[in-house]
Amino acid sequence: MTAKMASSLLKVAVAGLSRCAWHTLPSVRAVSLTVPVSQGVPQSLWKLGRLNHVAIAVPDLEKATALYRDVLGAQVSATVPLPEHGVYTVFVELGNTKLELLHPLGEKSPIAGFLQKNKAGGMHHICIEVDDINAAITDLKEKKIRLLSPEPRIGAHGKPVMFLHPKDCDGVLVEIEQA
Repeated sequence: MTAKMASSLLKVAVAGLSRCAWHTLPSVRAVSLTVPVSQGVPQSLWKLGRLNHVAIAVPDLEKATALYRDVLGAQVSATVPLPEHGVYTVFVELGNTKLELLHPLGEKSPIAGFLQKNKAGGMHHICIEVDDINAAITDLKEKKIRLLSPEPRIGAHGKPVMFLHPKDCDGVLVEIEQA
């Protein structure tokens, strides 16, 4: 078939289609290969924000602080005791987030129990900011997510925090913090 014949055939086909009743043709939708993140997620009165920190339980706070400060060159905070949480904390600045080094303070410290099971220490929890912690708590309760305290407590940053049960969060202890 020559190019001239192909061109003529195309013109005839297009002319024939233009006389068709378009409503009888099956509709064709463009398929998107990307799905918006919010698709299928119900609108909520609160939103997750950024990752605030990853908490690491350490058996030797001075040694862990020295590792991040002296060996890795990170900026670290002073040690801060938080008796209401049963921990000493040191924050390691990473630019886009922080590490929180946790060491037991007192015999009833939850970190002491963690370190008994994990002698070398390890990741303890993640902390994610929320824009409305009270709305988040109400919503999470309705969704049957267990909370580890009846009310939010003031955390290491001086803001309200709440811990979510790891069995309801795929094995991860999650802390939410008011942004």
